[in-house]
Amino acid sequence: MIPVAGRERADAKPLLTALAWSVGAVSLAAFTAAWVLAARNRDLFDISAGFSPDRFMIAYPVAGALLASRRRSNPIGWFLLGVGVVTAARALAGEYALHALAGPVHPWPAVWAAWFVGWSLTLLFPGGLLTFLLLLFPTGQPLTARWWAVGWVAAGLAAISVVVTWVNPGTIMVDGLPSVPNPTGLRGSFRIPMTGPFGGGTWVFSGVCLLLAAASLFIRYRRSAGEERLQLKWFAYAAILSLGLLVALLPFASTSKRGDQAFDATIVTGIGLALPVAIGIAILKYRLYAIDRIISRTVSYALVTGAVAGVYLGCIAVLTRVLPIRGSISIAVAVLAAVALFNPLRRRAQALVDRRFDRARYNAERVVAQFSVQLREEVDLDVLGADLLGVVHHVLAPTHLGLWLSGTVDPSTAPGAEPDDSSPSTADL
Repeated sequence: MIPVAGRERADAKPLLTALAWSVGAVSLAAFTAAWVLAARNRDLFDISAGFSPDRFMIAYPVAGALLASRRRSNPIGWFLLGVGVVTAARALAGEYALHALAGPVHPWPAVWAAWFVGWSLTLLFPGGLLTFLLLLFPTGQPLTARWWAVGWVAAGLAAISVVVTWVNPGTIMVDGLPSVPNPTGLRGSFRIPMTGPFGGGTWVFSGVCLLLAAASLFIRYRRSAGEERLQLKWFAYAAILSLGLLVALLPFASTSKRGDQAFDATIVTGIGLALPVAIGIAILKYRLYAIDRIISRTVSYALVTGAVAGVYLGCIAVLTRVLPIRGSISIAVAVLAAVALFNPLRRRAQALVDRRFDRARYNAERVVAQFSVQLREEVDLDVLGADLLGVVHHVLAPTHLGLWLSGTVDPSTAPGAEPDDSSPSTADL
C-alpha cells in the first residue's frame, strides 16, 4: 500500500511540470506580442529604451521550464522562469506604452503599463531574483544557512524600493517613454525621491547584497570539487566572457555607431542567451565535462588572434614607415606574415593553455606519447598488455576494462584479469 504522503508527492510531479511549461508558454506569448509591437514601433533592434533589452531574454523561460520540469527539487529553474515572466511583462508593457502614449491623449492602460515598467526592474536587479540565483547556484541551497540572510535582506530592500515607488506622488520617468503621473501615488503625502539619499541608499545596500552573493559563488567554487566545480565553471565562463567583451567594447560604444551596435549585441547575446544556456547545461549536466576544452580553446584563440593582429599591424608599421614599401604591397606582405605565423602560434598557445585550463587532456596526451615511445622498445607482450591497460585506465577511466590477445594469451590469465567464468573475454581492472 502506497503511503499517503508519497502518493501526494507523486501526484504533484505532473502538476509542477504542467505549471512550469504553462508559465514558460505564457512568457513566450508575451515575448511574441512584444516583438510584434516593436516591429510596429520600428524599434526591433534598438535597445536604448529602458525596457528594450527585456524582449531579448527569451532563453530564460525556455531554460527555466526545462529545469523546473526535469529538476523539480532545484529552485534554479523556477527563478529562471521568474526572470522570464518579469522580462516578458516589461517588454510587452513597454512596447504597448510606447505605442499608446505617442499621441496627445494618454489612455489609462498605457499609464499603468508605464507604471509597471517604472518599478518592475527592482524585482530582478540588484536585490531581486539575480541575488538569489547567485546565492543558490548550482545546488539550490546557499553555501551555509547563514547566507540566507543576504538573500532576505536583498528581498526586503527590493520590497521597500517598490513600495516607496508606488506611494510617491509625482510622475513616472522611464527611458524611452514620456513622463506620466503615478496612478498609485498618495496625493498630499511626503515625497521620497528614489534619486535622493534614501533611494540611493537602498540601491547601494542592494548592490552590496549582490556582491556578497557573487562572493559566495566564488567561495563555493574554491571549496567545490567534481561535478559541482564543472557546473560553476560553466556559469563563470559565460559571465566572464560576457563581461570581458562588454569591457573591451565600452570605449568604442560612445565613439561610433557600429561600436554602439556591437556593445548592444554583446549585452543581448551575453546576458540574454549565454547565461541561461550555461545555467541550463550546468544543472542538466549536458556536455558538462566539455567545459575545460571549451575554456582552453577560447583562451588560446583569443591569444592567437591578438598575436596575429599585432604581427599584422607591426608589419604594416615597419613596411610603411621604415622601409620604402607602401600601398597594397605592404598589406599583402603583412597578411602573408600573419598567415604564416598563425599555425605555429596556435600550436604553441594551445599547449601552454592546455597545461592550465585543460590539464586532464594535457596529462592524457603525455601518457599516450610516453606509451608510444615504450611500444617501440618493449617486446614482452605481458608487459605491454599491462601497460596498455594502465594507459587506457588513466586516460579514459572506464568502470570495466578488458584485454584479450587472441591465440597467445589465455583470457583468464590476461594482465590485470580476474577469473570470471561468465565472461571469459574480459578482464576487470
